Parts: sequence; structure tokens; C-alpha cells
Amino acid sequence: MRVRVGQGFDVHPFIDDPDRPLVLGGVVFDDPRALAGHSDADVIAHACADALLGAAGLGDIGEHFPDTDPAWAGADSIGLLAEVARRVRAAGWEPGNVDASVVTDHPKLAPARTHMQEKLSAAVGAPVTVKGRRPEGLGALGRGEGAACWAVAVVTRA
Repeated sequence: MRVRVGQGFDVHPFIDDPDRPLVLGGVVFDDPRALAGHSDADVIAHACADALLGAAGLGDIGEHFPDTDPAWAGADSIGLLAEVARRVRAAGWEPGNVDASVVTDHPKLAPARTHMQEKLSAAVGAPVTVKGRRPEGLGALGRGEGAACWAVAVVTRA
């Protein structure tokens, strides 16, 4: 059996836009701030997608869903993640698991963690875990200017 590992990263700034939802891990949070981005700016789904693409040697999320393409404007990132998993399988790899670490002070992720993990795991077709980390006041993330996520994925081939 061949095993490969990929790493993903995404970051988006917070914006004050009452018409834009805050989406993390496919879950809409009741929060007055949202993340800016071409799609729904779900940093967790984006980092997971990048990790899977990297593990399979398929490039990155920007190559597959460029922010210069109007077709992806406002896209549902859980749908993009499911499409990434489909492409990974089409390339002969099977997702084993994805582990994501989110860095933000708000919103609090723990109350929605199970729901996020269920949505992400369903999209990938393999277990996805989500962990929250506080930036402890350090840098732009510590000032509440945005949210970031790092993810690691394992894929296998028989």
C-alpha cells in the first residue's frame, strides 16, 4: 500500500457585512462578522481541500477553483471539498483522514465541532477532525482580523 500526506492552509480576513454569512466547516455561525473571499470563504473546508489535493499530487485549490473565475463566486466550500475528494479518487487515491487546526478567537468552535466534523467528513467520505486554537492576542489573528486553518490529509493507494 502506498501512503501520501498533504498539508493545506487557508486564511481570510473578517469583514463587517450583514448580508454575508460566517461559514466554518460548512456550518453557518450567528455572528455579525463574516470572512471575506470569492467563495463562502470557509477556511476549514479550503485547508482540507488543499491538504487532499497536495497529498494526491494534484496541485492546490486555486488551480482547480480559481478566484478569477466568476463560476466560483459565492461557491459552497463543502461542495468544493466534495468535488476535490471526487478528483482525488479519480486520480487513484483514497482519502484516509483529514485533521484541521483552526486559529481564531471567535466564534467559539466547540459548540459546533461535531456538526462541522460531520459535514466535512461527509464531503470527504473519510473522517475529518477539527480542533480550535486561540491566537492568544498574537498578530493579526490575535487582533481578531481574520481566521486561519492548517490541515493535514492522508491518502492511500493499494
